[in-house]
Amino acid sequence: MEKEIPKTIVEGRREIGCNFECRGKSKRIMAEMKDDNDELTMLEKDIKEFWTKFKTICCSEPSDQVLGLRDSWYESINNLSDKWYKRLKEGDDIINKFHEYTNEICEMNKSTEEKQAKISEALSNIKEEEKEETDLMNSIQELKEELIRNSKSKHKTAEEMEERLHKAEKLFKERLGLEIRKTCDKHLQFVFRCIDRKDFQKPYVLTLSINEEGAYEVISCSPPLDCIEELQRKVRETNNFSAFIANVRKAFIALTYQ
Repeated sequence: MEKEIPKTIVEGRREIGCNFECRGKSKRIMAEMKDDNDELTMLEKDIKEFWTKFKTICCSEPSDQVLGLRDSWYESINNLSDKWYKRLKEGDDIINKFHEYTNEICEMNKSTEEKQAKISEALSNIKEEEKEETDLMNSIQELKEELIRNSKSKHKTAEEMEERLHKAEKLFKERLGLEIRKTCDKHLQFVFRCIDRKDFQKPYVLTLSINEEGAYEVISCSPPLDCIEELQRKVRETNNFSAFIANVRKAFIALTYQ
């Protein structure tokens, strides 16, 4: 599933766009200042030509023409002064705006760096979350495989026990009158007969199951035997089920002599 882009990334991209816009404004201001410099150069050239013409006229023309030319020159100078006063004022305004844009660009650059740091942090967090998700999925898969192995092992243990029970059932049924049943709770029930000398058909019943650890567990014993817990411990240690059944039968027989 795709990750949602954090808000800090979107804001960072928008901030970078504003930065480029301010740089464009600065370039336009610099172009205007260059045009003013070109116009100043042309003015200096015109003044030099005027001064050359003025000296020529002063040396060769009558005084009336010189005075008229002087007045014209004064008028031109006044016009130029007014014009350049406005130009200088506009230049100051442009410089102030340039400084404002420069400060704004510096602030935007600082903000952009902060946004980029937040973006990097957000991307790092996303990668870390993806790694944690991958590790979790791997752990779940390992646990699933372990459960499958345990289930197979438990099933194999149950099959081995059932096979041993069939062999024991055949032997005990033929020689000792033993009957093995399965209860509705899927427990194994052993019914012993030929125990009581006075009544060979009297049943002595032992009910067993296999617990979650795959070990034998006595569910019930009728009539009860004081030694049943000890017999259960031994069969868990030795896994000799035939000996366990034989010892239970002996314990039932011993009850008839009490």
